Amino acid sequence: MTTAPVTARMWEARAVEGRAGELEEWVRTVALPALRGPAGPERAELFTAPGDRVLLITWWTGAPREVGEPPAALLARPVHRWSFLRQHVE
Repeated sequence: MTTAPVTARMWEARAVEGRAGELEEWVRTVALPALRGPAGPERAELFTAPGDRVLLITWWTGAPREVGEPPAALLARPVHRWSFLRQHVE
């Protein structure tokens, strides 16, 4: 059985000190709704980490769409993005 390739798209941003909550809220209220729809991700997970980091991982069977840019005033550095192709699942 052949299945469509799955791409995991990782989006990671470091917020200005003390503003991770605002960045997380921006992802929830702006970025995620913009990705939804018929061509949206199969799944999306939002994480936070020490150091005011916010991470969004989305899974796509088609071409992944880009997460928009958050307000510059929330960012301590530019957003990092990576794509990975699924190789194995157990």
